[in-house]
Amino acid sequence: MPFLPLLPKQVLLTNLMTNIPSMALPSDNVDDEWIKHPRGWDLSFIKKFMIVFGILSSVFDYITFGVLIFLFKASEVEFQTGWFIESVVSATLIVLVIRTRKSFTKSKPSKYLAFFFNINSFICNDITLYSICVNIRIKPVPLIFYLVLLSIVVFYIVSAEITKRWFYKSLNSS
Repeated sequence: MPFLPLLPKQVLLTNLMTNIPSMALPSDNVDDEWIKHPRGWDLSFIKKFMIVFGILSSVFDYITFGVLIFLFKASEVEFQTGWFIESVVSATLIVLVIRTRKSFTKSKPSKYLAFFFNINSFICNDITLYSICVNIRIKPVPLIFYLVLLSIVVFYIVSAEITKRWFYKSLNSS
């Protein structure tokens, strides 16, 4: 690839858009089974979790890269816009999946967390659809980009749910 996947300004905007909703995490609802008794830090668990879900995230990064480069033959700006969309939306939604052992559909986030995650997705769409960030070199892309990128994100979320079940089951069996 003869260009940067994201420009420095785009990386900063991505970080801002994914970090602001994360500030609502302290307000989050915690599943009852996690607050029954005190817990200490389990560095082995954290390490395994980071490896498993880091690999899963990387797989979907490569899928997105492949789709943008080989399927869409995206220009530099189209690639960066597509990568921005996938990065912000998937990073926003994956927190809802990994914040609980349960299915993310059965563990209700706090109203603040839900609000920020919803508003973040709308802002991301507004930025890309209406070229609000022209000086950051994000521009509208063809509708098919949005549909395919949304499909990748949905596949990522479903894969993360399946991986999460396997991960916790493998921990319980060892």
